[in-house]
Amino acid sequence: MADNMRRLEEISLSLPEAQRVDIEAWDGHPTFRVRGKNFVFCNADATSLTIKLSKPEAEAVVATESRATAAGYGLGRHGWVALDLSGKIEGEYWDQLEEWIYTSYTLVAPKKLARIVLDGDAAGGNPIDS
Repeated sequence: MADNMRRLEEISLSLPEAQRVDIEAWDGHPTFRVRGKNFVFCNADATSLTIKLSKPEAEAVVATESRATAAGYGLGRHGWVALDLSGKIEGEYWDQLEEWIYTSYTLVAPKKLARIVLDGDAAGGNPIDS
């Protein structure tokens, strides 16, 4: 599943000031952060990710998406959603994942950086709807 991690890194690291931080205490599991705040948690092969959405969107995704569950450790009540990416992930689904990753970023990033993404000026030019 190296392709999952490659695609996740490509999407996440295209965002302003985003960086990958591997957490030694979590067996080296990667996180993607902006100014020290996580916007993606994942396992080593990116077959499982956790992202933040607005509470209404998180509820809708969990209710309608077979790969989604409310995140554990009490994070689900704050809009964090766990996604199972095991098996084959089609290109169309990666488009959806990209949108959710961008949303997660904009919810945790400082307003100035979030605005860059919301205005469509992020590296790669992939705007999301605000």
